[in-house]
This record gives sequence, structure tokens and C-alpha cells, in this order.
Amino acid sequence: MTQQDFAPLAGVQVLDFSHVIAGPLATFFLTRLGAQVIKVEHPDGGDVMRNTEKGRQSFLALNAGKEELQLDLSLPAHQARARALLADCNVLVDNLRPGTLEKYGLGYDAAIAINPRLVYCAISGFGRASPAWGLRPAYDHVVQAATGMTFMAGLEGDPPIKTGFPVVDSATGLLAAFAIVAALRDVDRTGRGCLLDVSMTGAAMQLMYGFAAEALTQGTTPPRVGNQGYSGSPSADFFPAREGWIAFGANTPRQLAGLLDELGMADTLRDPAVFDPPLELTGKPTFVRAKDPAELKRRLRAAVAQEDAADLERRLIARGVPCSRLRTIAEFARDAVAEGAIETVTLTEGEMSVTTPGLGFGVRR
Repeated sequence: MTQQDFAPLAGVQVLDFSHVIAGPLATFFLTRLGAQVIKVEHPDGGDVMRNTEKGRQSFLALNAGKEELQLDLSLPAHQARARALLADCNVLVDNLRPGTLEKYGLGYDAAIAINPRLVYCAISGFGRASPAWGLRPAYDHVVQAATGMTFMAGLEGDPPIKTGFPVVDSATGLLAAFAIVAALRDVDRTGRGCLLDVSMTGAAMQLMYGFAAEALTQGTTPPRVGNQGYSGSPSADFFPAREGWIAFGANTPRQLAGLLDELGMADTLRDPAVFDPPLELTGKPTFVRAKDPAELKRRLRAAVAQEDAADLERRLIARGVPCSRLRTIAEFARDAVAEGAIETVTLTEGEMSVTTPGLGFGVRR
């Protein structure tokens, strides 16, 4: 069974008033799940993604499989066409500037009066609940800045660091698609539609869920720890090798024991300068903590500096130690495809094609 044969949303109709990344990604997922999506664009240029320096390929990656419809909502006849379409749709997606569709009689209250079973998904930067923030415009990096995400990477004292890809846009699209699928099930259960208020800030907080819960509960901000893993284990970090870099996830005592043994450092487990008392390999699962974590890292750096990252990765995987040499996205894509680790989907439009990672999960029967 291929992803193309997996169509749980077959028969679902979606009216898509979205542009750029977050909204189009949400409706793209719905399309890949079998829904019929009608993408509405203004006749004067349409979605800005059509006109980026990367060309039509970027637009295709987010919008393949959708029906395209040009409407100028300032015209009464086009407003009437939009209302006729939403009367027969299951879902409406809006990530235009807040208030735009309301101005043309296509806001939630008007839409639900026409179609009481409609799932109305409104995507915005800061959500609709706050009168002060609800109308604020936003982009991915603006929301990263607003939510504290830019102070998660790097070390204490470093300037803020933006994540190097539109992580919030992508997460917002995923969250919106998840919410829509849940709401469609709720319509089946209750017979009533609803408004889904999906925000980029809400998606950012979901991405930082553990830290967000601490901030909301205790008012705390976590320290910036650079490349160290979330576990806080000193052996969960990035280390430079002779050729390349490698990331270790030696979070538990057993994982660290395997790493140290492979590097010829097994005696470190019993060295009181690093572990006092000696590190126990039995008992309840726990994360590694060291008497002198800086010394452990120093010794690991010295040993790894003599290694080839790819060769060490292979040996540690054989031992069951979580690790990976650092790759570019192009290197990972090449290796993952070669190993059959991801299922790609090629989207086509005329003579143009783009290879994508599909839905991100496999389907088997």
C-alpha cells in the first residue's frame, strides 16, 4: 500500500483561503489524505509563493493536488460564489490577515450560519482570543522572537539565535491539520461545526512543550546549554572528530559504558575525579550525572578527535549507543533514501516535479 492509496479524508471538501506556508501546508496534508481542496487566490498575483526566487517548485511542494480558483472578494458576485462554495464544504481554512474574510461576509459567524456543520480553521500569528494581540501580523522569525524560542539555542551570553528553517510555520501547518481532522470527527459525533483558533504562537509553545509547561507553572526560563541534549547528561552532546562531527546520545549509564569502552576509556567509569561514587550500571533507569561533567567532556573530546566520525558512528550503532555523525539535510536525504528509511512522494505538474518526504509516516495493511 502506498501513501497515494491512503485516503481517509476522501469525500471531505475544503475551501482554502490561505497563502505562504502554514495554511497551505495544512491543506496540503489534507489533500494527501484524500480531501478535495479548492485553493482560492486573488486574480492579481495570487499566493506570494508563486513568485519567490525558488520559483514554481516551492509553490508546487505546498499546493500540489489542489484545485485553483481565482476570486476577487471585493466583488459582490465573487463573494456570492465563495458563500455558495462554503455551503457545500466541510472545512474552511483562513490564514489571511485577521479580519479580512469578516470584511467580506465570510467570517466564522456568517459562515456557520450558512453551514452549521462547517469546520472553520482560522490560522493567525497570535490567535483570536486576545483583543490586544489578535490583530498583530506575524512571520515565522517574529514568532520565534516573541515566544522565547530564539533564546533556547546557543549558550548563555550568546545573541539570540533563530532556528535555521521556518519551524513555526511548519509546526502551525501540522497543528492545523491535526485540529481539522479532530474537528471533523467531532462533527460526526455532535452534528455541529466549530471555530478552530490555531496560532503560530500556540504551535511554538507546543514545540517547546516541556519548557512551556515549566514557564507557565513556575515562571522559569531554562538555561541555554548549546548542543547538549535535553537529558542534561554530559555525554549527550556534539563532539568534533578527526573527520567530521558526531552527536552522542549516551544518556544512561549503560549507554555511556558502551561509548567509553569503544573509545578505550572504560576506566573512566571508576575514576573518582569524574564519578564519585563510581557510575552504577544496574538499578533503576536514570540519566548520567558526573562529579565533574566538564572533565568528562574534555576526555571525550580528546578521544573523539582521533576518530573518523562515520566509522565511529558505525561501531557505536553496533553497540546500541544512540549516535549520529552530523550531516547536511542533502546528505541525510541521500543516505535515508539509499537505506529505504524514508518514503518519498514525487509531485508533478506539467513538466515540473518535486520529490517530497510525503506525509512523514508509512502506511501498511
